[in-house]
Amino acid sequence: MRAIFLFIKTDLGHVTDVANRIAEIESFSEAYSISGPYDLLVKLYVEDVDKIGRLIETEVHPIPHIRETHTILTFEAFQGR
Repeated sequence: MRAIFLFIKTDLGHVTDVANRIAEIESFSEAYSISGPYDLLVKLYVEDVDKIGRLIETEVHPIPHIRETHTILTFEAFQGR
């Protein structure tokens, strides 16, 4: 399993609506409202990295009130002591 992170910019007043819809996606792990240029930071887990584009296109982008996304791929996890 590979973790991916999505930064999501929403329409004003719709952060909770978008987060609730994102939570319905099968590969969903967690979401945070954040400060800065984006409104949400979402963590998803995927089995096949080659299908990330299709996941974003078919399951994330159709959610109403999403204005912009930025995807971060992960390569290796480091654990603290």
